[in-house]
Amino acid sequence: MPHAVTTTELFLIAMAIIFSVPYLVWRLGRTEYVAPLVVVQIIAGIVLGPGVLGKAFPDYYAFVFTADVVAALNGVAWWAVMLFVMIAGIELDVRKAWTSRRESAVTAGLALGMPLLFGSAAAWGLLAFPGWIGERAQSWQFVVAVGMACAVTALPILILLMEKLGLLRDPIGQRILRYASLDDIAIWGVLAVVLMDWERIGRQVAFLVAFALACVLFRRLMRRLAERDRWYVALIWLAACAFGADWAGLHFMVGAFLAGVVMDAEWFDQHGMDTLRHHVLLVLMPVFFLSTGLKTAWTLGGAAVFLAAAALLLASVGGKLAGVHLAGRFLKWPRGEASLIGWLLQTKALIEIIFANILLDKQIITSGMFTALLLMAVASTMLTVPRVAPMLRRRDVALVAARDAQTGSRPR
Repeated sequence: MPHAVTTTELFLIAMAIIFSVPYLVWRLGRTEYVAPLVVVQIIAGIVLGPGVLGKAFPDYYAFVFTADVVAALNGVAWWAVMLFVMIAGIELDVRKAWTSRRESAVTAGLALGMPLLFGSAAAWGLLAFPGWIGERAQSWQFVVAVGMACAVTALPILILLMEKLGLLRDPIGQRILRYASLDDIAIWGVLAVVLMDWERIGRQVAFLVAFALACVLFRRLMRRLAERDRWYVALIWLAACAFGADWAGLHFMVGAFLAGVVMDAEWFDQHGMDTLRHHVLLVLMPVFFLSTGLKTAWTLGGAAVFLAAAALLLASVGGKLAGVHLAGRFLKWPRGEASLIGWLLQTKALIEIIFANILLDKQIITSGMFTALLLMAVASTMLTVPRVAPMLRRRDVALVAARDAQTGSRPR
């Protein structure tokens, strides 16, 4: 009697595919310069989705990715992204931005405002064509949401890339983190406004009031706990906040961010937090990327989706560079610094994908728009290192030449 493949076995087959395919492409293809492993995992999620694998091999796709398997993967993905967003919230340090508030506010405001403006203009143009705006979205929600998606900077990926480039502990690296941190807060604030459901406003107000009161008690409790207990209590707090936000109609990821942002990074060992982020990226987030890939759609046609993605990429990159260059001119930065900062702030990847997932779940955008945003996020992130690395080499040469000139030594 032939063996009937169980849901558990299919789930394990899917997990093997999720972890093996992107790793082999990244390792054998040596893509690290253009696409770090996390970017390859995102691309693999798209390729393994219904629009590529499902279309090329529909029988195999239907065999592995059954409804039960997809449901199980989604459960893992939800918890993975909640952990990741909570960690991002914990690592935001607004106090550092406050110490240089004029420079931080000007730069963060322009770095966010210009791509938001450019992206909103692109979204307004897309409204003229059917198939992009979600069923439950009003025009202003769609325009602002897509504009904000073009303005996103992924703080965790920015940290990863700057660490790789040797900029993380550099003074300019710390400045860039301040700008990205302020933009992150603004992004989640705008998202909360976009998701505001006037029919459920009572629930949302009740959640925010209860959350504010709970924060006071939670922070008092955390200060009294030993660090080993704080890790467990933080997870309980995460689940409670995510549930409350989702119940109120704001989405569980908004709750996850709120859960993290009210916690102080000093409550936890920095090495332990870095290790947790690394393990979440290694063990859990690839499942989220695959879950995201399963939502991609090419129902509008591949050409239309790629054209929309190109328009959004132009708005995102052009707006971010324009905003940072305006800030650099106003603040009188050294030549070349604005371009370096502008390109580093292009990193979108994870936060952009999380943002787009929320918009899709709330039917602010369609699957076609979701796919276009996903492609824009991947392209924007992949442009970062190839553009920044040559700038850093030129900067290092200029610094050496300036030092040699000051000491009177010959250039090397």
